[in-house]
Formats: sequence, C-alpha cells, structure tokens
Amino acid sequence: MKLQTKITLLFFVISAIGLVLLNASIFYFVSEFNFEDFFKRLEARVNLAAEININPNKQSAAYQQVRTRYLEKLENEREYIIKLDTTKQPPYTKAINLPDEFYRNILENKKARYTQQNHFYAGAVFNKRQAKYIVIVAATDPYGFKELDLLKKVLLIIFIISIILTYVAGTIFSYYTVQPVRRIIRSVKNISANNLHMRLDEVRGKDEIAELVLTFNNMLTRLETAFETQNNFVSNASHELRTPLTIITSETELLLKEDKVPNDAKQSVKIILAEAEKLGHILASLLGLAQTGFDGKKQNWHKIRVDELVMGVVDSVKRIDRESVIDIDFSNLPDNETLLYTEGNSNLLQLAVSNIVLNACKYSDNRPVKIQLTADNGRIIIKVTDTGIGIPEEEQPHIFEPFFRASNTSKFQGHGIGLPLTLNIIRLHKGTIGIRSEEQIGTEIQVLLPLAK
Repeated sequence: MKLQTKITLLFFVISAIGLVLLNASIFYFVSEFNFEDFFKRLEARVNLAAEININPNKQSAAYQQVRTRYLEKLENEREYIIKLDTTKQPPYTKAINLPDEFYRNILENKKARYTQQNHFYAGAVFNKRQAKYIVIVAATDPYGFKELDLLKKVLLIIFIISIILTYVAGTIFSYYTVQPVRRIIRSVKNISANNLHMRLDEVRGKDEIAELVLTFNNMLTRLETAFETQNNFVSNASHELRTPLTIITSETELLLKEDKVPNDAKQSVKIILAEAEKLGHILASLLGLAQTGFDGKKQNWHKIRVDELVMGVVDSVKRIDRESVIDIDFSNLPDNETLLYTEGNSNLLQLAVSNIVLNACKYSDNRPVKIQLTADNGRIIIKVTDTGIGIPEEEQPHIFEPFFRASNTSKFQGHGIGLPLTLNIIRLHKGTIGIRSEEQIGTEIQVLLPLAK
C-alpha cells in the first residue's frame, strides 16, 4: 500500500471516529435535555395535583385555575393519588401497575422517576394533616421522540456528507504531504552507478524532508567516494602488478627459448610461466571487474551488430581453446537488420559473451556448444547451451558472486571471476542474464540486450 493511501485512510478513519463521537455526543445530550425537561414538567404537575386533590380548599381552586389557563395538558396525562396506610406492608396500594422499586424510591427519596418506552412517570410523597399520600403523574412525549427521530436523521445526513468531504480532504492532504517524497523518489531513480555525481535538490527548512534529502546526498557522496576508491585501487594495483608480471613472463619465455635452463629445471620454469600467464588473466579480469563496476562516462559507446559480435566471440574462443566445438544457429534472425543492433562497448560485450562460451566449452569437456541468436519484444537474445556437468540447484543463486565456484568443478581450472564480470558488463549495457541448469544434463544461459535507439 502506498504511503499516500495510508495517510488518506488514517486521516479518514480518525475523522470518521471523531464525527461518530461528535454526533453521538450531540444526540445523547439533546435526548438527556429533552427527558430532563419533560420530567421537570411532570414534577410540576405532581405538585399541582397534590395541592388540588389533597384537602381541596379555595387555594386549591386557584391552583386549578392556574393549571387550566397556563399549563398545557400533556399527551395521555393521568393523575394518581394513593393514601398510605402505615399499618400494612407495603403501606401502599398500587393505583397503576408499576415496579415496586419505583414506589420504594418514592418513599425513600421523597420522589422518583420512571420511564417505560414512551411513557414517563413522576411521583412524590406529601404529608397533609398527619396523613401521607403518594401522587403520581403519567404522560407520553410523542413530540419529544419525533424531535429526536428527526435529529437522528439530520445527524446521519450530516455524517454521510462529512465523511465524503473528509475523504476528499484526506486525499488532497495526503497528496500534498507526500509530494516532496515523490520528488525525492523520482530524483533517486535517476541516480545509478553510472552517475553517482548527481545530487538531490536541497530543500529549505529544517523539517524531516530536508533532513532526508541531506541524508541521501551525504550517502551518495560516501558511495561515490567508495566506488572511485575501489575502482582506482583495483586499476592501479592491476597496472602496477602487470609490469613486473610481464617482465617475469618475458624473461621466463626467453630462458626457455634460448635453452639456458638445465633439462632437470625446465619443467619448473614451464610451471612458473604457466602460473604467471594465469596470474595475468586473473589481473585482467579483476581490472575489467572494477571498470564495469563504475563506468560513468560510457567510453567508446557505439552501435554493435550482435550477429557479428557472436562470430567474433566464436573466433576468439577457438583461438584460446582449439578443441572447442561450437554450433551457431542464426535460423531465427529477424528480416529487419535494425533489430540486430544494440548499443554499448564492443570489447566489453565480446568479453562477457566469450566468458559464457568458454565456460560452456570447458565444463562440457569440449562437447558441442550451441549458440542461438534471436530478437523478440524489443530485445536481442543470445542463448548459449551446453551438455556439460551442470550446476547443483542449491548453488545456482551464488554463481554470480566473485570467486565462487560450484562444488562439482574441482577438476576444472578457474577462479570464479568470469561470470561476475559478465554480469556486471551485461548490467552496464542495460541487459539481463538468466540461467537454467541441471546436474549431468547441461546448462543454458540467456543474455538479453536492449535494441539500439
């Protein structure tokens, strides 16, 4: 889930919960106010009913007149007068069927309230001339319930409208909140090993976005320094070692050529020469590995016709390994020659494909190796297939790691540098490489390169 969506949902959920609590609070307090107001009106009528109905006199007639003139008659309003008999338990006789708890509350607290659906009851105890009376007034409040029902509908409509507006506001809020992060993502996507000198545009302020940009720029500076240091070290070390190594090789060859070595020492000198040549190959591969790991200038970048590249690879492999058997399959080449061109450095690409073909020939004991070239979906595909020893399935994820060698290659010479170097070269050319292998069956490696623009 994207960050913008998360912020929108979080904003929406928090706002929705706030709206629910606000609407519930409004409904609760309005309903409580309505009920409290209605009970107070009932209690006023309880007092009037007591003055009018218990020991009527002239003053009672005045109360009756006030009630008739100034107090509206409530819906289904009824009055109940109960005289208490202290000699009995309970001391009252129910004039209306209400719970005993209601009557007990009246006796204990001098007054009480009770609600049953839309029916409201208020009662109180009065003392008149050494006698006690319970006065109860009952009524319904249909108008209050209608008001609450209308309030409920209004609050529901307001809630729905508010929820929609909240979602729209949350979307806008999250869009502008994440906008700086999107700009950073776009800028970072344009930075790769080929242009580590690029930096993100600095952001004014001292917020987290400015801190993030500064952190990224500092990290890029460290990465650029590390890449350049590594590249310079390997390049310089390779160049510095190559000179004495060349001298050793040439002097050894001279000794053998001029027959200046005793017969019993010739074998040792030949071993020295072979190991020196092997060390030379290792140094060349390390130098190539370093150069392909950081090549920001793309020197000698040009269009390359891949079928001609493959033919050059086959020639170079046969010069190195004269016993190799390589079959070339160009039967699926496209009719349009423009689909055979890619862009890059021809020497590096030839080195990459040569490494694959040399491995195929070596690990198949020079049994036939097939190279197939096709073009499909804007990609040029070079497929190299052998029938060699294959690679154990659990070791296949590690074959592109430097200096890694499969467990079944002990009888073959190698240094574990060729495939990592190949992978770096293919990635440098915006291509991909895939492998499929089965032990004692063989290996198939596919190189996919983009078409030249």
